[in-house]
Amino acid sequence: MKKLICIGLLLLSGLTQAQSMKNYLNESDAEFNKRMQWFTDAKFGMFIHFGLYSELGGVWKNDTVEGYAEWIQGMMKIPSDEYSKLTETFNPKDFDADFIVKTAKEAGMKYLVVTSKHHEGFCLWNSDYTDFDVSATPFKRDILAELSAACKKYGLRFGTYYSIIDWHHPTQKHLYGLFEGAEAPADSTWRAEYIVYLKNQVRELIEKYDTDILWFDGDWEAWWNNEVGTDLYNYIRSLKPSIIINNRVAKRESFKKDFGTPEQEHLEEAVNYKWEACYTMNDSWGFKVSDHHWKSAEEVVAKLHDINEKGGNLLLNVGPDGLGRIPEPCVEILKQVGELLK
Repeated sequence: MKKLICIGLLLLSGLTQAQSMKNYLNESDAEFNKRMQWFTDAKFGMFIHFGLYSELGGVWKNDTVEGYAEWIQGMMKIPSDEYSKLTETFNPKDFDADFIVKTAKEAGMKYLVVTSKHHEGFCLWNSDYTDFDVSATPFKRDILAELSAACKKYGLRFGTYYSIIDWHHPTQKHLYGLFEGAEAPADSTWRAEYIVYLKNQVRELIEKYDTDILWFDGDWEAWWNNEVGTDLYNYIRSLKPSIIINNRVAKRESFKKDFGTPEQEHLEEAVNYKWEACYTMNDSWGFKVSDHHWKSAEEVVAKLHDINEKGGNLLLNVGPDGLGRIPEPCVEILKQVGELLK
């Protein structure tokens, strides 16, 4: 394997870091508001769900997944070894970061968040800590590097989504029915090992791509709690104090730093914390070939205004197809949104 790490040394290093970590949750209101100012002013951003699932379009062996297309591996119980073979054919040759970011800017969006690693565990960048990444595909290009550069070109802030759960990582084999012959470990050391992996990849996202937002998901799992979430929050802030982190870094029901994340709905009134509502443009986050239930530009603008008036941001999703193209109806709607906002 091209990527080998010494788990024992890394675990020891992680414990040393944790013992000396500053508690960034103790920042003053003035410090917090200064750090969040660009986010507060931005109002409107683009979410991008893109991964191996985009190649499937919500269909596996002629069966269409019910619900979200990016959940196809979990919903259809596709074994990891079989699902991993998608890396042999993943080749989104029409992916155009410049066009995507330019489209976002013309729609009035001020920042972008892309799924660097969704629940499937596949990474859109060449990670030093796994072979299950874009460098193992025929495409090979670094998708995050291209998007980050395009964001700098057009003046948008760049953000990365990272899933806490991972259907591919060997430490989580016993949690899901996607692996044959996987047995639960005798103790909980697997969690500590996975957190080291997670922290190393998060550090890559900050050091390689200067990400301004880290957007976590998967906090509903029982093995993830506010203690490990708070430790991760402080670790990330120690790497880049100005970074913004969503509340799903810990348990979203009780943890509100740095911003709340209502999904497919938004708050009915203003609250005393920052928040961002994320919505799909149709019914799925990842590309689903059968989903044509597009929101109109007028509906998008109405949601945006309502959310902004209540103190929130709108993060509106696009799901590129297997060739890397944003569906044409999506592009047209975003153009119309931009015109309406003018």
